[in-house]
Amino acid sequence: MLLRTFRWAFLITAIGLVAALLLGGPQALALVAILSVLEISLSFDNAVVNAKILERMSEFWQRVFLTVGIAIAVFGMRLLFPLLIVGITAKLSPWEALKLANEGGSVDTPGTYAYLLHHAHPDIAAFGGMFLLLLFLDWLFDVEREFRWLRWLEVPLGRLGAVDGLAVVVSLVALAVAAEVAADEPGDVLLSGILGIVTYLVVNSLGNLFESAGDDEEEGASSTSVTGVVGKAAFFLFLYLEVLDASFSFDGVIGAFAITDDIYVIAAGLGIGAMYIRSLTVYLVHKGTLSEYVFLEHGAHWAIGALATIMLVSIGTDIPEVVTGLIGVAFIGAAFFSSVQHNKSAAEREELGIHA
Repeated sequence: MLLRTFRWAFLITAIGLVAALLLGGPQALALVAILSVLEISLSFDNAVVNAKILERMSEFWQRVFLTVGIAIAVFGMRLLFPLLIVGITAKLSPWEALKLANEGGSVDTPGTYAYLLHHAHPDIAAFGGMFLLLLFLDWLFDVEREFRWLRWLEVPLGRLGAVDGLAVVVSLVALAVAAEVAADEPGDVLLSGILGIVTYLVVNSLGNLFESAGDDEEEGASSTSVTGVVGKAAFFLFLYLEVLDASFSFDGVIGAFAITDDIYVIAAGLGIGAMYIRSLTVYLVHKGTLSEYVFLEHGAHWAIGALATIMLVSIGTDIPEVVTGLIGVAFIGAAFFSSVQHNKSAAEREELGIHA
């Protein structure tokens, strides 16, 4: 299963590294490898959360996520989206933005592609930060969650979920504080953050709506057996996953310019990393890892909450990508260790005939 699930990731890695070596030499090869590792370390928690959503989808839509979705992730988010952002902020056409990107230049040099993209970081961070913060808060305030990892904190906060709209209120307050305290242009940051909140609410609500409608149709059918959601519900879950991936990729794309200003090297390196994250997501679903290690989802969501906070702080302060990556890995690692201990304790109780 491992080879079958990761075969495309291995193939893309080979193609990307060989192309980097032939076109840019050993230096380009090293940069692509570094960026790939950076993307994987920053997005491991993304794979865990994606897996939780992907396991609700049919096998067909899981394949769409791994094929069409990866094309969107690599060419859309890692190459075209930065061009679009630079074009909008600098009032350039797509071709002019591409020409500017090909010219290269340091992130510290005014007028360069890297400089303009870095200048747009506060707005991008506000959009992605709000989307991820709402995702985290919706999970944190879920009163029906079966397991609690950090019980001393998750139990009392979970009870607050009885208050309707609390996640949105907290997100808006956090956005207002970040815009007022950290942003040079509070109005732009507020607008971008509100758009992030609206995007989350619309995509998430439509996915839930069509999933509920699909469940009703299935219950009304006499002999229908479908594994996972399909149709409009699956489409909006797929769209939700793509927006989620975009939110995770913002910091990685911008941070990559601290390593190189070559947009094609960046797209290749981050694209290879994104391919591994996608394959890992499918692998977690097929292996049932989230069911076996019950606190992995908790660790991923806490990592997402930390990432959302970092993105809001980064509106006014530069934060090294290594900090973001290490925080995510630390939460996932701690959650995995807790899951192992939980399973061990459960096995011991079962042997003694003790029921929790």
